[in-house]
Amino acid sequence: MQRSLEATVSFSTKEERQLRRALNRQLEERGMVSASAMADTLVDMQVVQDLDPFFPLLEQANGQELLESIYRISGLQRSMRTIDTAVERAAKVVYALKSYARFDPSEQKRLADLQEGVETVLTLYQNQLKRGVEVVRHYAEIPKIWCYPDELSQVWTNIIHNALQAMENQGTLTIHTEPEDSWLQVRITDSGPGIPPEIQDKIFKPFFTTKPPGEGSGLGLDIVKRIIDRHQGQITVESQPGATTFVVSFPIQEQDLDQEIADPALKSAWVRKYRGSEF
Repeated sequence: MQRSLEATVSFSTKEERQLRRALNRQLEERGMVSASAMADTLVDMQVVQDLDPFFPLLEQANGQELLESIYRISGLQRSMRTIDTAVERAAKVVYALKSYARFDPSEQKRLADLQEGVETVLTLYQNQLKRGVEVVRHYAEIPKIWCYPDELSQVWTNIIHNALQAMENQGTLTIHTEPEDSWLQVRITDSGPGIPPEIQDKIFKPFFTTKPPGEGSGLGLDIVKRIIDRHQGQITVESQPGATTFVVSFPIQEQDLDQEIADPALKSAWVRKYRGSEF
């Protein structure tokens, strides 16, 4: 039954006929009276190889009845798995729609560290990362910013989740944080196959998705952009085969500089630069 549940290969009509004939011959050679019916059931269950463990069961007097019972039970379990998957996908769509419909107006801006926010999300994906993803960090010392931290967590979650899917959990995830003129930038790069040029200008539009039906709501990156817009920031994508980079930029505000920075010289330089030229 477990073999039937784990089977994922679909056979063509021609392949099914060939398999039924081959199994029928194999079962007849072992003297099984219901060889033809058993062959049909085994093909329907997609159990067509390494049958030796099944022969003691099939050779019993009621072997065909037992096989039919196993087939029915495995079918029920497959249906239950399908229902579970559908419920899970529906829950994801509902969550995305709720996030899309409104932001929490009661949330207050707080001083938060962008790098800590990214690291928190990486911790949540620790199991996927350790299967074959190398994380490369290039963190510059940057000031904290006044922001909505929970919303930014959605940003990092969406981008990192998409990156891992693009790489199929095998590759390199590179994260840069750095000041760039009067902006703070977070650059997240994956080593996946890239985003085709013809759709790069569509990925931030609502309900646009490249994933199979039921796999994505098409709202993830649209929500990301709305959150970044709420922070007066910018998000862009640079992509080619082997390197897709999402660049998230936040303007450095005067209030962002009124904080403790470990390197006094760096803080003085920032204050001179940004208060002297931008504020």
